[in-house]
Amino acid sequence: MPGENLTRDEARERAALLSVDGYEVSLDVRSAVGGEGDGPLTFRSVTTIRFRCAEPGASTFADLVAPSVTSLTLNGRDLDPGQVFDGSRILLEDLAADNELTVDAQCAYSRTGEGLHRFVDPEDGEVYLYTQYEPADARRVFANFEQPDLKAPFRFEVRAPEGWTVWSNGAGERADGVWRFAETKPISTYITCVVAGPYHYVTDTYTRALDDGTTLRIPLGAMCRKGLAPHFDADDVFRVTKQGLDFFHDHFDYPYPFGKYDQAFVPEYNLGAMENPGLVTFREEYIFRGKVTRASYEGRATVILHEMAHMWFGDLVTMEWWDDLWLKESFADFMGTFSLVGATRFTDGWITFANRRKAWAYRADQLPSTHPITADIRDLQDAKLNFDGITYAKGASVLKQLVAYVGQDAFLEGARRYFKRHAYGNTRLGDLLSVLEETSGRDVRAWARSWLQTAGVNSLTPQVLLDAEGRVEELAVVQEAPESHPELRPHRVAVGLYRRGDTGALERYARAEADVEGPRTVVAELAGAEAPELVLVNDDDLTYCKTRLDATSLETLRAALGGLTDPLARALCWSALWNMTRDALLPARDFVDLVLRFAGRESDIGVLQMLHAWADSALVHYAAPEWRGTGGRLLAEGALRELRAAAPGSEQQLAWARFVAATASGEAELRLLRGLLDGTERIDGLEVDQELRWAFLEPLAAHGAADEAVLAAELARDDTASGKRHQVRCLAARPSAAVKAQAWAQVVESDALSNALVGATIAGFAQPSQRELLAPYAQKYFAAIERVWNERSIQIGMDVVQGLFPSLQASRETLDATDAWLSAHEQAAPALRRLVLEARDDLARALRAQACDAAARSR
Repeated sequence: MPGENLTRDEARERAALLSVDGYEVSLDVRSAVGGEGDGPLTFRSVTTIRFRCAEPGASTFADLVAPSVTSLTLNGRDLDPGQVFDGSRILLEDLAADNELTVDAQCAYSRTGEGLHRFVDPEDGEVYLYTQYEPADARRVFANFEQPDLKAPFRFEVRAPEGWTVWSNGAGERADGVWRFAETKPISTYITCVVAGPYHYVTDTYTRALDDGTTLRIPLGAMCRKGLAPHFDADDVFRVTKQGLDFFHDHFDYPYPFGKYDQAFVPEYNLGAMENPGLVTFREEYIFRGKVTRASYEGRATVILHEMAHMWFGDLVTMEWWDDLWLKESFADFMGTFSLVGATRFTDGWITFANRRKAWAYRADQLPSTHPITADIRDLQDAKLNFDGITYAKGASVLKQLVAYVGQDAFLEGARRYFKRHAYGNTRLGDLLSVLEETSGRDVRAWARSWLQTAGVNSLTPQVLLDAEGRVEELAVVQEAPESHPELRPHRVAVGLYRRGDTGALERYARAEADVEGPRTVVAELAGAEAPELVLVNDDDLTYCKTRLDATSLETLRAALGGLTDPLARALCWSALWNMTRDALLPARDFVDLVLRFAGRESDIGVLQMLHAWADSALVHYAAPEWRGTGGRLLAEGALRELRAAAPGSEQQLAWARFVAATASGEAELRLLRGLLDGTERIDGLEVDQELRWAFLEPLAAHGAADEAVLAAELARDDTASGKRHQVRCLAARPSAAVKAQAWAQVVESDALSNALVGATIAGFAQPSQRELLAPYAQKYFAAIERVWNERSIQIGMDVVQGLFPSLQASRETLDATDAWLSAHEQAAPALRRLVLEARDDLARALRAQACDAAARSR
């Protein structure tokens, strides 16, 4: 990986020197079908680049990561590949004012999801290809200048096996055995795309009358592997797609600029999705093989709309360098939910955003690696790690605050001017701020300094002083910041006051909006109100902050959280309680108790599923070790009780069934799971489909109740790519020293597994019920990670470093071992050190929370 890095300084120097006029890329992927020979399986890639040089006679380099180069020609001169190609860069010397470079190379198919990924479907032997490049893996497929600000038009042609269909960014057709595609608009290398194979393909059309009297027609397509075709609900994908296109055309006043709109659901995908113009790629898990809750459909719709927003924020107008990644990702994340609520059936999308998306941001913003939303990205490894909760979810949260600050109309008018002013170009932070200042008349740069250029999350806590008559004499909001990031920011907040009525319902009776600035702000409008039982200082979730609870509010929630009638307010309270648990202010056993008492009354299915995940995490990481057994039994019994009480066939029933599997440890739960699998047990309304069968099998495998033969029989029942991933996870979950040694060797000592099977093996390996069995691997982890990082792709390196960190060995000894590794490896790759520092911080947080939970015994 280090030899493939590109620094910001190198990119800036090259951008100042070059302008790219166009690419012609010819790929021959007929080798994808056939036997596996010795060495990497390769395909032919021929690229011609036309570009200008501002300083004739100067030197620069092109990017290409390939096993070999057959020939190189620069301005008619043959270059010796052995002299100018080092495996990742091509040296270009003595450039002319106008240049033409042709590179004929053998590039390697990928098994790690980076570059041109090749997947063989175990169900039918069919081969499927797709590309994934962000941030800089187009160079694994064709020679280029791999940085976002050297945009150019692209022409692709592809030779593929007979019977295949090929797609790219532009419209294509096949003639004389070659697929040729229309030239693209000027775009960055990382959003070019090729998908090829015997995909199942469905079509539709979007039409819209434009203001000039013409009609915009956008051909729509959606595809997946043939094996998933019976499960593919393309109609719903097209419904959301059309709703999104309507919404963005209504609000952006800039017609969709990239012709067709294909959406490919592809196997073994590393990301959620990727915004390639005209050909968006998604992980195929968004095609649901079994029954899922509404939250899963909402999540898929949000991703579809997120990627669609990128057609304008990111593809039409692109950041110059990865420092301003937020210019595309924060906006797409915000617009994904904004359009979801405004255009689709998922009108409660902001509840999911407040509860789930912000939790990701809050965690990331409290790590030692936290960074401003506009980050300092020195190189490509930095860029890879910055696709994080800060850039996405915090950035989106801050944009929601910006909309409240400048007003929605001014915000959208600023976006419209931004698109028209910078179409097909590249921008920095100042370009967006200038249009927002034009449209709002507000000092957006001061806002940006506080919100975009500083790191860390503020805490807002209510202070309530009552008068002699029991009314509010003064209500203030206290703002605090961590010592490491002391910035106090301006917050536009709504403060809500809640009381219980005669029926026990906890409802809001007063609300005021206020601008919170500095350490303490009095909300004068609420003086004289009746005494509240609950104060929410970020009611309606207008700002980005950790909401704290005063003592009265906390006691009210302990007694009556289930009586809080507003679902968004309830989600915000759960979020506040979870943050208190993570911050060692609320014992983990208290959080588990709240979930057991009130989660069964949660109406929002997305919030319920988040509560299940949090309760599991509280038990695994934050509960005192001596209470884990008790807590585990309580959670398992509670989950089983709620499963039996849930309405037959309901989403809640399905969610509780999955939580029973997640918490199963005792004989009663394991016996039920076995019975549900073999048909001797039945719960009215619960359909145990194939996906649920695998969910039930994992805990059985982890507790020694499902052996290799049982898992092999299940794979025979579900002999698909999805089934193989599930089986691999379950195999690695078995409670055997030999099993763990084999799983470790497959991931750490070998690169034979694909990215998807690496992830499945890691997921099965790290079972919370097997802490003692996993203890020997803590030392092995620290001995191996630098070698893995240096030898493997950055994606696999990240999977191993994050997934195998010995977090289940939560002790001072593990913390000391982590510190010792960091001290001894100060010269290790900064991205690797960042991942270890993050894991260390999570471990230290867990130890503080466990101490808090242990102290709860004395109450």
